[in-house]
Amino acid sequence: MHDPGAPARDVEAENESLRARLDYLVEQAERNHEIMCRHQAFDLEIVGSDSFQALIGTIFGSLPAIAGLDIVTLSLVDEEADIRTVMDKLGVDFNDFPHMIFVDAVAALGFVPSRSEVFTGPPKPMLGPYHPAVHQPMFPHQRPGLQSIALVPLLRNKRLIGSLNLGSFDATRFTPAMATDFIEHMASIISICLENVISNEMLKYIGLTDSLTGVYNRRYIDRRLLEEIGRARRQAYRISCLYIDIDHFKQVNDSSGHQGGDEVLREVAARIKAELRISDALGRFGGEEFVVLLIDANLDSATQVAQRILHSIAGTPFILSGGESLAISVSIGVATLDDFERDHAIEGVAQALVAHADSALYKAKEGGRNRVVSFT
Repeated sequence: MHDPGAPARDVEAENESLRARLDYLVEQAERNHEIMCRHQAFDLEIVGSDSFQALIGTIFGSLPAIAGLDIVTLSLVDEEADIRTVMDKLGVDFNDFPHMIFVDAVAALGFVPSRSEVFTGPPKPMLGPYHPAVHQPMFPHQRPGLQSIALVPLLRNKRLIGSLNLGSFDATRFTPAMATDFIEHMASIISICLENVISNEMLKYIGLTDSLTGVYNRRYIDRRLLEEIGRARRQAYRISCLYIDIDHFKQVNDSSGHQGGDEVLREVAARIKAELRISDALGRFGGEEFVVLLIDANLDSATQVAQRILHSIAGTPFILSGGESLAISVSIGVATLDDFERDHAIEGVAQALVAHADSALYKAKEGGRNRVVSFT
């Protein structure tokens, strides 16, 4: 029997289906727009990072949240440990970034070129299940439950500089069939930012070091001293300063030439540095003068360090590249930041500390050189 209302119900059902489909598409569009906005905000945040520490802090702090990831790690190729050394010198504490991984060679990243003998293009992202035996080096501190991963190459001018490693507890999150355009775009921006901040940090480090001896320069010591005085006030420890001058250095230049003088300066810096701790700082103040900051050291312990430096330099002759042997000595002034100075402005305290060490050095030179004098 014919139902006259059937066509109307069919149309209504079709309309309902279309409305549901439209609602779904609108919901997906809104969701995709929200995701795009979050990622654009992340892009702006990392582009605005002005230091290596700020950049990697943003990557580890923001990316897992905006991308819904359970773990993010970053691997960087650092063949000669240059990045690690410079960042350490600039105060980056890698203990704060356990997901930062350095590898000594590109091969350690696990990306391989085409099987053909001719390299046909840069490596592509590797997506799929997590295999501990293969992938654990890229996720050294991951929590149990990691199911799928994406290893995304970081490339600059077709050169592999590292990898961005993404992990999920969802086994279907990353699969070999998944399109990789989006994560490649994100990796491209991260690569550019990494190269820029590393280059800038390297230039910053060069600007804070003495090109001849490789130790810090006066600009760095002045800046570091202000930081250390502030920290010493908070943590209640002493800072001492050694002011070191090479005795009769003009005679070295006159007799051995400026090349011989340069060799002596480098060797003096090396011998001083050998007597210091990692926490201490050595800087060349220009000419034949060096300044040492001893962290958490009172006047007695600082004087003992100064005596060790004195004997290290005077106790063994300097052999120049031409075979010439020179007897070199130094004069050292020692001063310590006293408790009462903690109530004064940091800049004035810093200047006074160095001035006191310089005053003690003057007395050491007046007293016959090759000696240590403490400021009291």
